[in-house]
Amino acid sequence: MDIDAPTDVVYRWLCQLRAAPYSYDLVDNKGHRSPRVPLPWCWDLEIGQSVCNVFTLESFQFNEHLTIKTSPRGAELFGDVATTYQVAARGRQHSRLLAVVCYPTPTTSLQRLKSWLLGWGNLVMMRKQLRTLGRLAAAEHAASGEASSATA
Repeated sequence: MDIDAPTDVVYRWLCQLRAAPYSYDLVDNKGHRSPRVPLPWCWDLEIGQSVCNVFTLESFQFNEHLTIKTSPRGAELFGDVATTYQVAARGRQHSRLLAVVCYPTPTTSLQRLKSWLLGWGNLVMMRKQLRTLGRLAAAEHAASGEASSATA
């Protein structure tokens, strides 16, 4: 998705996944609203940190990408799933946020059904997540005043 904010702003909001999933909070955050203000502690990344309660941080490059993988608890629920989020510049004041999800290759009919259901569920949840993070990053950027001065 394209976002009206530079990569550093978008990436900071992506790091907020350490605190909450930013999707449908009633479903995947026990009804608690994902924070709508930046939490600076989320920006201190280290491999192995918890992300969204069921993932761990596998790798990252500041202002570029981060990869998460299901934790042992998450793997019990969803299987061995990895997701990479990438932030790419689209000019000085705009970014593109991409997400790629990798599931293991199913070998049984039950695994194929589970993978299919998870894929569709993840599509719905991740779409909401990316749109929410994008909207928050764009709003922060607009409020900073840099957005209007860059176009003037």
